[in-house]
Amino acid sequence: MLDLPHTAAIEGNAVRWGRIGQGPPLVAIHGTPFSAQVWRRIVPLIADRRTVYYFDLVGYGLSEMREGQDVSLAVQNRVLAGLFAEWGLTRPDVLAHDFGGATALRGHYLNGLRYASLTIFDAVALAPWGSPFVQHVRAHQAAFAGMPDYMHRALLRAYLQTAAHASLTEAALEIYSAPWLGPVGQPAFYRQIAQMDQRYTDEVEGLCGPMDCPVTVLWGAEDEWIPFEKGQALADRIAGGTIIPVPGAGHLVQEDRPEAIVAAVLKQIAGA
Repeated sequence: MLDLPHTAAIEGNAVRWGRIGQGPPLVAIHGTPFSAQVWRRIVPLIADRRTVYYFDLVGYGLSEMREGQDVSLAVQNRVLAGLFAEWGLTRPDVLAHDFGGATALRGHYLNGLRYASLTIFDAVALAPWGSPFVQHVRAHQAAFAGMPDYMHRALLRAYLQTAAHASLTEAALEIYSAPWLGPVGQPAFYRQIAQMDQRYTDEVEGLCGPMDCPVTVLWGAEDEWIPFEKGQALADRIAGGTIIPVPGAGHLVQEDRPEAIVAAVLKQIAGA
């Protein structure tokens, strides 16, 4: 497990973060409904070449969760900019997945953040997105937030499994479920789904174009949440059409094929 011993106060939220390694900085940004623990099998393998900063998005993992909190994509890029300032970073390498990809893109195009390189995979970036489950929760948030614990646990585990191509281990299911359990975590899980709104990716979709840094796009070939074709469309916009398919991986490449992510990052930073 990755340790997140530090807390930053940004936009009225307590954001938990950690750092390991040595060398130039690299920031890892997780997606939904996960936490910084998605990097537990990845960042230790690049920590001899980069100082890796990782954190839990607002409303996720160990970061603050509270009723009425804005945990949408609208706030996450502002928090990212705040963390860059907190850490004194001006042009780090960035590794981003899912909502983390949207956050990295919004940070670049809307907040003027600059990266030494961007490795992005299975990102929420181009419309349309949002599964039937997401749409249903958005319409009935209160009912889901108040369902009995045993029902919520079963639904949560089933939902998490759909992100991976291979069966998730019991340990992985426990790690990813833990933040979303109990009287604070359960409503927080449905809060973040209820606030998923395509307008926040629409805001930057028209801005997406060649970036002023090397970009690597890779994608789980078996991704059932965001199909490979969306990855190719994103690569066409920001990476000159080059995309690396990851065979045997679904949306949660960190569990299905973590070595593919490590290899992509090491190749990317080797050219720095």
